[in-house]
Formats: sequence, C-alpha cells, structure tokens
Amino acid sequence: MENKHAPQPEKQPEQINQINIMEQSTEPNVIPSRIRAKKKPKWFYPTLGLALAIVIIGIYYVYAILDSMNKIHKDPDDSRFKAVQDDESPPPPVWEGKDRVNILLMGADARGMKKNEIPRSDSMIIASIDPVSKKATLFSILRDTYGVIPKFGNDRINAAIIYGGPQLAMQTVSELTGLPIQYYVYTDFQGFIALIDALGGIDFEVEKRMRWKDSHDDPIYHIDLQPGMQHMDGKTALAYVRFRHDALSDYTRTLRQRNFLSAIAEKLKTTSSLLKLPMLLDSVVPHVETNLGLEDMLKLAALGFSVDTKSIATVQLPPTELLVEKKVNGAEVIAIRDGANIPAYVQEQLDAQAAAAAEEELAKDDPVNDGANVETGATNSSEKNTENTR
Repeated sequence: MENKHAPQPEKQPEQINQINIMEQSTEPNVIPSRIRAKKKPKWFYPTLGLALAIVIIGIYYVYAILDSMNKIHKDPDDSRFKAVQDDESPPPPVWEGKDRVNILLMGADARGMKKNEIPRSDSMIIASIDPVSKKATLFSILRDTYGVIPKFGNDRINAAIIYGGPQLAMQTVSELTGLPIQYYVYTDFQGFIALIDALGGIDFEVEKRMRWKDSHDDPIYHIDLQPGMQHMDGKTALAYVRFRHDALSDYTRTLRQRNFLSAIAEKLKTTSSLLKLPMLLDSVVPHVETNLGLEDMLKLAALGFSVDTKSIATVQLPPTELLVEKKVNGAEVIAIRDGANIPAYVQEQLDAQAAAAAEEELAKDDPVNDGANVETGATNSSEKNTENTR
C-alpha cells in the first residue's frame, strides 16, 4: 500500500518547465510569449490580394492580345485568297527593323459577293514608317488608277488582289511606287465598323453636307451627314470615308481617308484605347487578314507608338500633275502621264519629310529657336497635295 506521506522525489528543472507550459496552455487563447507568432499588419492581406489580382489581369491581358494577334495572321493555306494565290509569286522583302517599313492597307467592299468570292480593293493606302526619324507617311492610291499588273498586263491596279491575292497586290503597288512592300493588312466594311466601335468612336469634323442613297443598298450603307464636329461611331465613320459623290469624287475621298486614318492612329495611342486593346483586336479578328507574324506585330506596335501621329504626312498617288483621265474599253480610268516617274515623285516626298525631321532636330538643339515651329518641305508638299485635290 502506497504511503501518501512518503517523501516525493525532487523534480528536475526540465520537468518543471514542461509542467509550467502545460499549465499555461490550459488557459484559453493564451500562447507563451516566447513561442507566439508575429502578427501580420492589417494591410498585408488586402495588398497581397490586390497584387495577385493585378498579376492575373496582366497575364490575361497579354494572353488575350497575343491570342488575337495569332488569329489575325493567316497562313497561306488558311487565307481567304488561297484559290487565287500564286505559289510562284516572289515573297515580300524582309523587314529587319532598321530600314523603312511599308505596309499596304486594303479595304474591300464585299457587299453582294458570294461566299469565297473576292472583291476588288476599294481602298489602297501605303503606311510608310521610318524607324529612325519616327515619321510616317500615308500614300493613298486612287481607286481607278490604271497600271501594269505583273503577269496580267494593264488594268486597274485594284484588280490585282482578285487575280493573285495580296501577294500580287503588294508586288503591283511596289512596282508602281518603287517602295518595297513588306506587309499587307486587309479588311472589309464590317471590320472597319468594328474597329471604330471598339475604340469608342472618333471625334472628327465633317467638312460639308454629305448625302447619298442607293435603293439597292442595305440602309446601313446610306450616307447622310451634316457638317460640323461629330462623334462618329463605326457606321457614321464608314459613311464619311466612303463618300465620293461630289465634283472631285475619289480625289477628295482618298484625302478624307488619309486624314481619318491619322485620327485613328492618334486615338489608338490613348490610354483608354490601350486598355481596351484585347477587346479591340478580338472584335476585328473575323474581318482582318495579314501576313504580319506575331514578332512583326510586336515590333510594329512599339514603332507605331513612338510615331508622332500629329505630323503624319499624307500624299495622293498618282499626284494630280502626273495623271490623266481617259477611257479604256469604255471604262473611265486614271492613267499616268507619259514620261511621269511615280517612284521618283514618291522618293521626293520621303526626302522632303526626312529634311523636315532634320530641321526639327536642329531647332530642338538650338537654344535660340527652341520650340519654334519650323515650316518644312514635307508639310508644304502635303499642303500642295491637298490643294491639288480640291
């Protein structure tokens, strides 16, 4: 039988510490100070959550842009022009990123066309950008320009695309202008409408009353514009750039198109447009085709963002002084005067713009004339061109 009054053995220090800890742990919500975890600040978890959300949104933003860019690029086998594409056509020149890049923009009127039927180019504009000076020029080719289409002879050059697809169109325009055309971007009316709507519209001034209605047209394509500053949605903008039912017809139409493209370029550089870029690209994917690869698109996007959109020069081709209107097989066309040298004229415009850029740089470095407006040959050339289209 155990003797309760027998002397107990003396507790060792380790046992005393364990008992103290056990006694303290029986008290609710009490943690020994030496093993208590350091509390996080109140702002830690909300900030962490916000940072994770930004990272996720950023990943989605980049993924959406790259995915849309990949969809816009078409391999020859997936192209809508596969049936007419000539496999023996020379490939477009390669752009290394240091020399001038030239992109052929083509807009097509596919109204009333059957599936897989290819319309002529309703608009042809060359966007020419110098990566050194960060200056851009828009050359718009009059729709009825008559010239040589390689392998097919003389015709309106906007027919090149139906004979041999974008490759032949680029080759034809290159031989007409003397410019190496590295890329093309093709879209139809619906693609243009989708682009402007995705941008949230464009503020632009209509210079005069414009009205035109074709009973055979869908009402969406009727033109009824009042003069003055307007906030244009896609349908209104399309009506503006299509209008040519006045005394100067396609001459003033191409001028309006060049000016409106400059306004689009300026709008694309705004913060709001950049934030909407994934949605914007996604909206135009079904209507746009290009030979631009993903790497090329990224390089051009960076270059385009550095271009001063307010100083874009615009030029009509052929210029009024080098063209002649005539009839060929009963059809009215715009021919180039005998002896006229369109490539030389194009180079004159680019040289004038290069000289203007050099003068601007000198003015910036000159403390006396710093900030002064410098009248340039390129600007004067553009103004002269505008006068010639009136």
